[in-house]
Amino acid sequence: MKAVILAGGLGTRISEESHLRPKPMIEIGGRPIIWHIMKHYSQHGIDEFIICCGYIIICCGYKGYMIKEYFANYFLHMSDVTIDLENNQTHVHSGRAEKWKVTLINTGERTQTGGRIKRVADHIDGTFCLTYGDGVGNINITNLIEHHQTQGREATVTAMQPAGRFGALVIDGDKISRFEEKPDGDGRWISGGFFVCEPSVFDRISGDDTVFEKAPLEGLAADGELSVWKHDGFWQAMDTLRDRNALEDLWATGSAPWKTW
Repeated sequence: MKAVILAGGLGTRISEESHLRPKPMIEIGGRPIIWHIMKHYSQHGIDEFIICCGYIIICCGYKGYMIKEYFANYFLHMSDVTIDLENNQTHVHSGRAEKWKVTLINTGERTQTGGRIKRVADHIDGTFCLTYGDGVGNINITNLIEHHQTQGREATVTAMQPAGRFGALVIDGDKISRFEEKPDGDGRWISGGFFVCEPSVFDRISGDDTVFEKAPLEGLAADGELSVWKHDGFWQAMDTLRDRNALEDLWATGSAPWKTW
């Protein structure tokens, strides 16, 4: 099974970082967030990636060359080497690179999410995983895939209940009875962005201007072809610098829930 990662967004809400590099390359614990996502998939037997289990495709858009350069030089970065400048020779002493195969597809900087997915259709030959390059969690990918296969629908989306973002005041008449620091959310489920799809979803995408979260997903739901798998564990999207700093703090203190490896 292959995994497709959408890594082409502009990341305007985290512009403090994304004006320098694409959002999926923003680092948590010294590694790009896309690396954390791939490590998690790898724990569930997916080691080949298509970036846009076993195969990952990365859809590259905004500053996509930086993503390509990162993976092109990954083995060098992860290895102990001696570089003989006079003779232009490099000797690798030990390598610790992942066993991943990564396909990077240039999908254009302005292509919408649906268009990016459509452009990798030629690299997909069966059921595939799909996610965004800016969210981490301790999702059980194995159970998600098994649920999708059991349901027999065109696509499955992982649903999450996000935690509250702000502290809340519990008011009793004209006084505050207690203060809740970032209470649980309002009970509503949202898409966590981890999908399992059948190749037939490509037929629901008309072209580069198609937003996957609009007509394709709405059509799947209306036709009864969109299953849901509920995840009640950790999940966090990195939308803002505040989100990035919160994830960095979790990693630095050794309490990152998404570190399943």
